[in-house]
Amino acid sequence: MRVAVIVFPGSNCDRDCLHVCRAVLGWEAIACWHREALPSAVDLVILPGGFSYGDYLRTGALAALSPIMGDVRRFAAGGGHVLGICNGFQILCEAGLLPGALRINRDLLFHCEEVALHVERRDTAFSSACPERIVLPIAHREGNYVAGGETLRRLEEERRVVFRYEQDVNGAANRIAGIINEGGNVLGLMPHPERASEPLLGSTGGLSVFASLAAAVAA
Repeated sequence: MRVAVIVFPGSNCDRDCLHVCRAVLGWEAIACWHREALPSAVDLVILPGGFSYGDYLRTGALAALSPIMGDVRRFAAGGGHVLGICNGFQILCEAGLLPGALRINRDLLFHCEEVALHVERRDTAFSSACPERIVLPIAHREGNYVAGGETLRRLEEERRVVFRYEQDVNGAANRIAGIINEGGNVLGLMPHPERASEPLLGSTGGLSVFASLAAAVAA
C-alpha cells in the first residue's frame, strides 16, 4: 500500500497520519508538500486535519486552490481513493470533490471529545471492515455539515452518508459525520480515525477505516 499524505501550511495531523500508515499499518507513506506534484503509483491520498492557511479565510478555501489539488482531482477522477479527515473534509468540499460545506459549530465552540458514530453503510471502500458502531475523537470548530435541501435529499437517497453521529454534537445536518462522492472513492470524514488507531491512545476504532481501504485496494 502506497499512500500520499498532503501537507498544507497549517496542517497539524499530517504526522499522525504518516505515523499510523508507517508504524502501525506498515504501509509506504509519503509526505507531499502542497506545491509539489502528486507522486505516481499511489493507492491512497490523505488530506489530513489541521488549519490549512490558518483558516484565515473560509476553512479549506485557500487549500482547495493549492497546486497539488489539480493532481488530487485527476487522481479521484481516475478512481483513486481519497480520504479527507477534518480539515481535509473541508478542503474536499471547497474543491468541489464533495457537496456541501462545513461551518462553525452550532454552539460556536471548539469540540475536542470522543463521539460515537453509526456506520450507515458497510459496503464502501472506507467502511467494509467497520463494525456497526465505532468511537472516534473529534477536534474541530467548523465541523457543522450543511447543504441545500436537494443535496441532502440526494445524499440520503443515494446512500452517500457513510458515518453519522449517534448524537447531535455540532448541529450538522442529519447528524452527518462522513460522506462519499458519487463514485464511492472519495470520503470526507470529520472525526479522526488516525487518532484512534493504537491501544496506547485508548481506542482502535479508527483502524477499521484503514483496514477497509487496504481491502479495497487489494481487491
